[in-house]
Amino acid sequence: MSKTNVNDVCTCNVVHPEKVSKAIETLPEDQIIFDLADFFKSISDSTRMKIILALEETELCVCDLSTVINISRSAVSHQLRVLRQARLVKFRKEGNVVYYSLDDEHVHTVIKQGLNHITHK
Repeated sequence: MSKTNVNDVCTCNVVHPEKVSKAIETLPEDQIIFDLADFFKSISDSTRMKIILALEETELCVCDLSTVINISRSAVSHQLRVLRQARLVKFRKEGNVVYYSLDDEHVHTVIKQGLNHITHK
């Protein structure tokens, strides 16, 4: 974390009403803001992020995911439950096997954009 530079801090006490008004007008409803914060909380855990990244290319079952990210099947199942509740992953059952995949193209896009942001300075 970088320290605040004296040049980064506003030293005046001026409010710009037209800019404040525009910012207020464009803010989503509180519930949408809370839901968006929860969405980002759901992907803020490194184990859940590993699961999401593993599912980027193909669907995997719990046993596959457990092997890929090297944690127990019960731990994978717990994290998948969180990701399902956040609508980040979905599943389909084939016989006794449950396969997981990313919920939709929006999840792919968010992850790709985040990776681009982190890896391209």
